Amino acid sequence: MKTIAIIPARGGSKGLVNKNIHPVAGLPLLAWTVLQARDAALVDRVFVTTNDASIAAVARQFGAEVIDRPEEISGDKATSESALLHALDLIGREHGLEPDAVVFLQATSPLRMPGDIDRAIEAFTREGADSLISVTRADDLTIWERRDEGWNSVNFDYRNRGMRQDRPAQYIENGSIYIFTPEVLRRHGNRIGERLAAYPMEFWQTWEIDSIEEVDLVEFYMMKKGLQAPASRANNP
Repeated sequence: MKTIAIIPARGGSKGLVNKNIHPVAGLPLLAWTVLQARDAALVDRVFVTTNDASIAAVARQFGAEVIDRPEEISGDKATSESALLHALDLIGREHGLEPDAVVFLQATSPLRMPGDIDRAIEAFTREGADSLISVTRADDLTIWERRDEGWNSVNFDYRNRGMRQDRPAQYIENGSIYIFTPEVLRRHGNRIGERLAAYPMEFWQTWEIDSIEEVDLVEFYMMKKGLQAPASRANNP
């Protein structure tokens, strides 16, 4: 099976300026995801799609191939799917490559353990899925929402709360790893198809970086869990 990784990383972030190349535990944020993808045995090629020259330079420095992302699909309201579709079409035209599966990785979610990407691909293949999301179990997450008539419980019944351990298991889509076939993306314009699989990860791997405070949090977990960039790739990009 031919599998590629695509990492969208646009410039112009507002919450944390230059977020995708902001230093995180000694490396630009984007470098963590590029190195993790390159280290995955089941990923054949790694692409970064970006509209920013500085991001492109970091992507190349750490061994990714770069796709120039048009400005019309690089704004605040542009979807990841639009960048993925453009990347797939360009990869087909310029590289003559139509992969069997695409691994979509978000640079803002660097808390992946060695083997996570390969194990997710194995689950995708084993289950005969056309799409996969990474998830974390929410053991004690009780969600409320404000409606016109007041506050209402969403994922539990406050009138019959019961014991936490007796509630059905619920999961958060953590945004770390997505896998899909090109056909799914082109047919539905969506990363999720009709035969969905899930790859469970630990709850601490849910955190992603959108603000400077989250940089500190992610660095804390990297240190606590001994998470390091693959040494062979980091030293010889």
